[in-house]
Amino acid sequence: MRGPGQSLFWRLFLSNGLVFAGGTLVLALSPATVSAPVVWREVPVLLVGLALILALNGFLLRRSLAPLDQLATVMQRVDLLRGGDRLPDQGNGDLAHLIDTFNRMLDRLETERTASAGRTLAAQEAERMRIARELHDEIGQSLTVVLLGLKRTVDRAPDELVADLHTVQEGVRASLEEVRRIAHRLRPGVLEDLGLRSALKSLISDFSRTSGLPVTRLIDPELPEDLGQDVELVLYRVAQESLTNVMRHAGASRVEMGLTLRGRDIVLSIADDGRGGEHVEGAGIRGMRERAGLIRARLTVAARPQGGTRVTLTVPGQAVEAGKEK
Repeated sequence: MRGPGQSLFWRLFLSNGLVFAGGTLVLALSPATVSAPVVWREVPVLLVGLALILALNGFLLRRSLAPLDQLATVMQRVDLLRGGDRLPDQGNGDLAHLIDTFNRMLDRLETERTASAGRTLAAQEAERMRIARELHDEIGQSLTVVLLGLKRTVDRAPDELVADLHTVQEGVRASLEEVRRIAHRLRPGVLEDLGLRSALKSLISDFSRTSGLPVTRLIDPELPEDLGQDVELVLYRVAQESLTNVMRHAGASRVEMGLTLRGRDIVLSIADDGRGGEHVEGAGIRGMRERAGLIRARLTVAARPQGGTRVTLTVPGQAVEAGKEK
């Protein structure tokens, strides 16, 4: 079996051979003659013949090597986080082997990256759960004990110290609430206990209370109750990160969130009316792309025509079915 290098050699050899054979045939059958030495009236004929041969040779080589230009273009733009970028096999003879090898290499790299990202994100989720548990069980309980102690102290304190002790109580109580909020963000227990709908409602309520921004929510009533643990976790984390980015960077006055069905696909959309324009993909967006890749979903971050940004996560129906089977 010929290798791709040898195949490309024979492709070029035959293309050039065809051009030269055609030129020779035309020269043999045409009435044109070449004197020795060449006379001036024969020079234009030779130049025209040479130009035609070069043009035909260039055309054939261009057609033969066009898939290589397409391959180089795909190589320059390929991004394993986005995935799905492949060069179609156009039946280009011997070059089809090279194209197929490149596409299979991308398949293998995306599979390996997805597996690696899956292990990393699973470890992150486990670490989030551990930290959330320690915050709730240890720090939360310690602050509760402090509050109870302060209450007993306030009951026995002289009047001139009561106001100061109440201030300390409120500070400890606020710290306890903040610890609980952090633990809730790290480990969304409502997602495990009540499902994605309730988890998103709770997430939106916390976001509005913290940021002061109103959120318009649209959840398709036809949405299945069970989407699979992996799909629901990815949807929740992408929504959480998107809302966090809105609060930190967008300068928005309102937010819209939608979770709808589009055929068999599930589409999560978070849009704001803040600062749009070009976005530099930092750790937050790249993290969302990695999570999307775990379930073969497609994430897009784009500026809205009326201003602001829209984050869209499209989960294919096959991913939902696969998630339910786990």
